[in-house]
Amino acid sequence: MKRRAFMCLAATGAVAALIGPARASQIQMDLYKDPSCGCCEAWGRAMADADFNVVVRNEDFTAVKARLGIPENMQGCHTAVVGDYFFEGHVPLQAVQKIMNERQQIAGLAVPGMPAGSLGMGDDPNASYAVYSLSKPDMKPTLFMRMRKA
Repeated sequence: MKRRAFMCLAATGAVAALIGPARASQIQMDLYKDPSCGCCEAWGRAMADADFNVVVRNEDFTAVKARLGIPENMQGCHTAVVGDYFFEGHVPLQAVQKIMNERQQIAGLAVPGMPAGSLGMGDDPNASYAVYSLSKPDMKPTLFMRMRKA
């Protein structure tokens, strides 16, 4: 009986050792959004599927935008924060990954408004929208990439 208990405990420890590092390797992404926003949920799920540890924070996201200094004309419906970067609105996954891989010297990326066909905003085959980088410390927007589905 003691041997069986030991084997179960050892197997549990081995599984935990395999699962633990996988979870620990995820980068935390704090997602500030309205509790009832479905498009924000879809965007967050896409980030979680890309192996971000998305922590939803249903707080006053307007205060978060103000604290980060995001210009009003660059604001979207949610704000995500990863380390020193912010991702404002429906920023596409490839743009998030590019910034995280290249570690560019910017404050963050923004997709102003809620463009149809952007990540979390449905599937519009004719979607076209701009992603802007915002510089430190003045938050001057510069075209980072243009997204086109067609």
